[in-house]
Amino acid sequence: MATTTITQAIEAYLITVATSRSENTARTYRNGLLKFTKLLEIRNLSPEKTSVNKLPEDAVAWYASMLKVYSSATERLYLTALKGFYEFLAAEKLSSPNLPRVNLLIRQRARRAGVRLPQFPRYEIEDVINYAIKIASIPTETKTERLRNLRDRSFLITLADTGLRVHEACNLRRGDIDWNNGQAIVIGKGNRQAVVRFSQRSLRALKDYLSTRAELDGASGKALTALPVFARHDKRVSKKILPMTTKTGRKIVEVRVEEALGKAAVGTITPHSFRHYFVTTVLLSSGNLKLAQELARHRNIDVTQRYAHLSDDELDEGYHEIFNK
Repeated sequence: MATTTITQAIEAYLITVATSRSENTARTYRNGLLKFTKLLEIRNLSPEKTSVNKLPEDAVAWYASMLKVYSSATERLYLTALKGFYEFLAAEKLSSPNLPRVNLLIRQRARRAGVRLPQFPRYEIEDVINYAIKIASIPTETKTERLRNLRDRSFLITLADTGLRVHEACNLRRGDIDWNNGQAIVIGKGNRQAVVRFSQRSLRALKDYLSTRAELDGASGKALTALPVFARHDKRVSKKILPMTTKTGRKIVEVRVEEALGKAAVGTITPHSFRHYFVTTVLLSSGNLKLAQELARHRNIDVTQRYAHLSDDELDEGYHEIFNK
């Protein structure tokens, strides 16, 4: 019976990751394991020729050492991917790694994560949101361009007012939204089901977009409830109603940030920045950490706690109020 090579085992593992995790996670795991295979080549252990049975647990320590040039966050992600690979080998009986030793090597060699405050340009995000609100009034030459403007406006406002992750927003179906109660049930991080609330302005923007798209939706031949909330509107899809990918979601943010703030701002605001904005807005408005945790769907309140810090402007104002007046 032919043996499974390391490369073949990695590809099999990545297929399972792609079917059970988000597109972003699958891409990150693939990048991490690609670097792992290059390390094995340096160690004269050809992934394409070597049986996965001969993959040593010590490779975890080699990899941890190599990852020191990356940020601690990237290091943790890549080591998590590798740990999952070893667990996959054991579960599929492709080899018999000593999993307790693998876990021990990771704990011993990985850097401890420092607690870093989330940094994001709050006021610039508000400028982008205000720009998005005005997109609908921009004259357009075609209906497709009009649809893109309405879609992008509703997409950005939805990210800011719901705290949805980009892949969650892209996966929304029309039938997921309870329009009367302003809620939607989503499958979030860790494959957990949760309720997400929508603001009145996000619902209005979504209704404007979907009513303008009504003709295309009606001609799709599919039930309205099964259609995506956010659809592609490019030449390649023609009149089909196809869901946006996370890549398109990131591109929308990039394009609209450049239009609102200029080219220098591209990259400083990402789709996840709007989630940071959402959590911080809840905290600043309510001062209720538990409320922010539940609305953001954080399993650990320590994650929410990172947002419970005053901005530099607020610290300056408080300091001068105390000492200069």
